[in-house]
Amino acid sequence: MIEHYEEFVELQNYYKKNCRFIVIFMKFKELPFFLAPMEGVSDLPFRILARECGADFTISEFTSSTALTRGSVKSWTKVSTHPLERPFIPQIFGGDISEMVKATELLCTNDSVDIIDINFGCPAPKVCKNNAGAALLGDPDKLIKMVSACIDVSDVPISAKLRLGTGSGKDTALEISRRLEEIGVIRLCVHGRTLKQGYRGEADWLKISQIVDAVSIPVIANGDVIDSTSASDCLEKTGAAGVMIGRGAIGNPHIFHQIKRELGIINNNAPWVNDEDNWRSLDRIKQDFIARSWCWNRYVELMKLTNTESKQSLKRHAISFTKHLPGGSKFRGSLQSVKEIDTLTAKVSLWLQNGAKII
Repeated sequence: MIEHYEEFVELQNYYKKNCRFIVIFMKFKELPFFLAPMEGVSDLPFRILARECGADFTISEFTSSTALTRGSVKSWTKVSTHPLERPFIPQIFGGDISEMVKATELLCTNDSVDIIDINFGCPAPKVCKNNAGAALLGDPDKLIKMVSACIDVSDVPISAKLRLGTGSGKDTALEISRRLEEIGVIRLCVHGRTLKQGYRGEADWLKISQIVDAVSIPVIANGDVIDSTSASDCLEKTGAAGVMIGRGAIGNPHIFHQIKRELGIINNNAPWVNDEDNWRSLDRIKQDFIARSWCWNRYVELMKLTNTESKQSLKRHAISFTKHLPGGSKFRGSLQSVKEIDTLTAKVSLWLQNGAKII
């Protein structure tokens, strides 16, 4: 009887911890779309902007567990949130299990945290040299031990993002995914490249589909989704529970609404569309200028709203919001001498606003 009671308590605790994720995930009747965690890109105002543009889930910039445990203000800013961003999913990385456990415990003291995501997908040398990020795919036992230890101390569900493997030897993602499900991870996101590939070559959606078939928890596909055609192809070939978009959303957060609208997932107009008939008559370049103009102005508003105004972040996003647009390269050159934040925001705003008129 005692043995069965302990099993019952363990099961009860599991569902108590994970019911928040179940409720959150079930809210989305259609396939959910995620904004990928990207250092220097997915700051708080950009994540809220992505949500307003149609993303169902956003994840914070990946943040060092060691920096969090040492009280780094910059790192804690990365995992800050706002009521407009719910659910809130901070992502952490690290190579030291004890530091990861401490960071998990610290994050759980924040009632705003709904899920904690652990990064095993970053291919950056500065991360991998410390046996963190995607480097841990080469040591499955340590990876599983790390996640299990974090789950043991966490009051919220744990999810994980990973790549196919290190690219040296056999891919390990399939084995690791099965083991992560066994220890209680509630969702996986798989990028269809190896550590060695970085962002070169094509994402292997077939290998993602093998992981989807091997586990019963939701698997989100990531890699090479840049429009509605690639999103549809990715979902069809992987059978994934959803899609995560990273580089395709840089300077282009309206991609979420665009994809959902073109796939028939939603039928409402975007906030930057005043007249549907007129919008359809415009070419894609003009549409892009108009959408980016609205998004840029809203990003600036959200920076002020969340008290995260930063010249460095504004310049970084100014570059992204003006890329791949006619005249963008020359315009970005004119930003080099701009020193005041207000001047920068106004200059970019005016250029995007006038863009469609001069094409």
